Amino acid sequence: MAKPPDRKRPPLTTRILTPPIDVSDLRTYPLKKRHSKVRISDFAKPWRRGDSFNRFYHSLPDILGARTLRAVAASIAAAHRKGKPVIVGIGAHVVKVGLNPILVDLMKQGVVSAVAMNGAGIIHDFELALMGHTSEEVDAEIDDGRFGMAEETGRMINHAIVGGAKEGQGLGEAVGHYINRYQGQFRNRDTSILATGARLGIPVTVHVALGTDITHMHPSADGAAIGATSLLDFRRLAAVVAGMESGVYLNLGSAVILPEVFLKTVSLGRNLGHALSNITTVNMDFLSHYRPLTNVVRRPTQKGGKGFSLIGHHEIMVPLLAAAIYEELG
Repeated sequence: MAKPPDRKRPPLTTRILTPPIDVSDLRTYPLKKRHSKVRISDFAKPWRRGDSFNRFYHSLPDILGARTLRAVAASIAAAHRKGKPVIVGIGAHVVKVGLNPILVDLMKQGVVSAVAMNGAGIIHDFELALMGHTSEEVDAEIDDGRFGMAEETGRMINHAIVGGAKEGQGLGEAVGHYINRYQGQFRNRDTSILATGARLGIPVTVHVALGTDITHMHPSADGAAIGATSLLDFRRLAAVVAGMESGVYLNLGSAVILPEVFLKTVSLGRNLGHALSNITTVNMDFLSHYRPLTNVVRRPTQKGGKGFSLIGHHEIMVPLLAAAIYEELG
């Protein structure tokens, strides 16, 4: 029988004996002398059935997000009282989750001074005013090439933009006036941010990236008209931002386009002699993104002012903020 091969024993592990630190000379101090970030006086108060929103608002804890919500609402109320601009930049998702009536009411009450949209925003606003519904199922339509091919949307929006370019209008102004001019076709125009802005003389500017919107696929799209009207809107927004000292800018749900646009308007305004050293900026979205935090919250306020971030679903947070603003205004 063959002899099994020799197997060497592994070397014994050498233990490094490090003695534990001696804490007998640890220095302490009385708890009452320590600064604490949380106090019972800051805690929430229980809800009572049938109570008022005012009681609910003041029952929120004075901690983190609730404290930020109050600070943002107070800043907007203060700007409104001083007659300073309150500018709202919105991504298209804000329109799609049913918040037009909230923003339209803030416009009518004179709280919101200007609204900035991306190109998709006008599509949803327009379709809601025209048909009372919007937002197609992209997954279901893309395979057959039907996505973005609604005839009225492409034809009418592009027609409005071309007409507006000829009249020297901005893109948002052009579509808003179109809705008001043909109001018989737009039975839901009272919910339209574009139509409300045109009717009240409140700037509603549209900032387009060519190729990103379904209307650009249609043969009626005119690049020169889109470019001219959107550039005019950029300069109009820059004029409002230039006068934003002690005012507020809110970015609602735009992750790229409007944060980039806003940063350029701030730089342009400062270059032309407007200090913008005491401004409040707010980013509200259901996720935290790089550009809004950098180009809205941090960079524009590093010279002076305050930047805030509120995370949460738009369909909950925007109505909550609007109600908080009205409570702050009394």
